[in-house]
Amino acid sequence: MAGNYLEFHFNIEPVQPASEILIAELGYLGFESFVENEDGITAYIPEEEYEEDILAGVHILQSEDFKITYDLKEIERVNWNEEWEKNFSPILVEDICSVRAPFHEKPDTEFDIVIEPKMSFGTGHHATTHMMIQHILKNEWTEKSVLDMGCGTGVLAILTAMKGAKTIDAIDIDNWCYLNTLENISTNDCEHINVEEGGAELLEGREYDVILANINRNILLRDLPVYGNSLKAEGDLYLSGFYKGDLPAIKKACEKIGLKYIENFEKNEWIAAKFSR
Repeated sequence: MAGNYLEFHFNIEPVQPASEILIAELGYLGFESFVENEDGITAYIPEEEYEEDILAGVHILQSEDFKITYDLKEIERVNWNEEWEKNFSPILVEDICSVRAPFHEKPDTEFDIVIEPKMSFGTGHHATTHMMIQHILKNEWTEKSVLDMGCGTGVLAILTAMKGAKTIDAIDIDNWCYLNTLENISTNDCEHINVEEGGAELLEGREYDVILANINRNILLRDLPVYGNSLKAEGDLYLSGFYKGDLPAIKKACEKIGLKYIENFEKNEWIAAKFSR
């Protein structure tokens, strides 16, 4: 039988944008659910995933711009479906793309994506996902082959399918994300999206017109050579999951593999950048 969860309550001053940044950083460390409060956030991680120094690498906790304290307690397993249904609200990007849950009213938008995020990252609420959606809306996808690396809920892959992408691979190393993406592509009638569980090792011998990777900085820097080898001539690479201060290092790493910086969106100190062959 699965063990209990550890509940971290973070008190944050000022609450924004620190809450949003903290949620993203904790999500990469294995925290599986978050509830936003007036004074900060509450975050949950399975007891078996917890390590004593797990928060040591969370940059926002060392920031002098915010005062962040927390307390910790053990709780019984939570029904995450009920929790996120209480707190998940629909979003709208560029007035033409909505991301919502099945129980929300269908909006009058050109692209309407229905997801059940459960324990996966990528509801569109976080700045990185929001900006990657902006990139997809801005660019042409008809008949293109696409990789959504670190797909989370599959929201980016689903939107490229809606915009006419021909072949799409959605890959995530996390089993929850793999299963959740399968569910979400079915909900959105995008069964032609190929979903796989794994990492960059799956890319050997593959080529794509476009690669999307919304992953943290260290993994991006490690796997960029693999992405470069998997990108066709004149292909495009969209990267997010890193801060504004990390952009020079990302640019330098992309230049080394023959990719040219094109442009980026910025939101709450997060960056989503486009590079081209």
